[in-house]
Amino acid sequence: MSNIVLKLPEESLLQLIAHYKPNQTAAKAPYVRFTAKLADTVVTVYTSGKAMFQGAGAEREAARWGEPEAAKLVVAKGDQLPPDFEKLSVLGSDETGTGDFFGPITVAACYVPAEKVALAHELGVKDSKQLTDDWMRRVAPDLKAAFAHSVLTLKNEKYNRVQEQGWSQGKIKALMHNQALKHVLRKIVPEKPAAILIDQFAERGIYYKHIKDEKEIIQENVLFSTKAEGLHVSVACASIIARVAFLEEMDRMSSETGITLPKGAGKIVDEAAAKILLKHGESYLKNITKAHFANTKKAQALANKKRY
Repeated sequence: MSNIVLKLPEESLLQLIAHYKPNQTAAKAPYVRFTAKLADTVVTVYTSGKAMFQGAGAEREAARWGEPEAAKLVVAKGDQLPPDFEKLSVLGSDETGTGDFFGPITVAACYVPAEKVALAHELGVKDSKQLTDDWMRRVAPDLKAAFAHSVLTLKNEKYNRVQEQGWSQGKIKALMHNQALKHVLRKIVPEKPAAILIDQFAERGIYYKHIKDEKEIIQENVLFSTKAEGLHVSVACASIIARVAFLEEMDRMSSETGITLPKGAGKIVDEAAAKILLKHGESYLKNITKAHFANTKKAQALANKKRY
């Protein structure tokens, strides 16, 4: 399932409405200007000037109207979202650190009620991939003060232990997302979000298989979508909070190690790991990394070359 949002000029919106007029259905919300239902796609035009295409044919239909140079485009795979989803009260969750050799995995969940969506935007929230680490460090305290949230940090020592027990990253992330969502839902009782949106890293069935043995499994009104930070500001907030938690743990580890630990899993990471290996040994390196990554063997090879 695809969800594609285009921000179009008025002229294009009028052409779109005329094109889909034979398939028009009744608009069910005051902020919906026009809706049409095709065999495999639902087209919704909002009073904000955005057009959303949802369904198996979303990419085909959106391609009729949206040029990347002329439109703000969000292409996401996942569940069909309710109308004008970006304006609803939503609890969103996201994670970071999964692809980094050094440092933890962090997961955050954040609840943004409808009446505070505008506040989140005023605080400068957008897709965290469009923000610098420095900017996210500055805005995160305001987000944590303004919105109910939960952030979990799985440090490397425990990560390696459960990974060696056979847990995949998918299982680790699913358990952490479920836990973070549970924490926030408890904080906002008796209020309930209109929806819960998880930035999708696994299909629904696989996600729930990972957490099937948990005592409390969050399932009511849960939606999954890729690129979810572009679909609701709650996920963007969660993404920022998770990223800053990751950065803070990296700061702590760098201070302890005496080396500024690089992010990612590239060549510079291998070189830093080799230095740590030579200075502190294999056991120390393992406790600050995701030891099963290929970087471990690469660092060992580099360290051996320097020894000889």
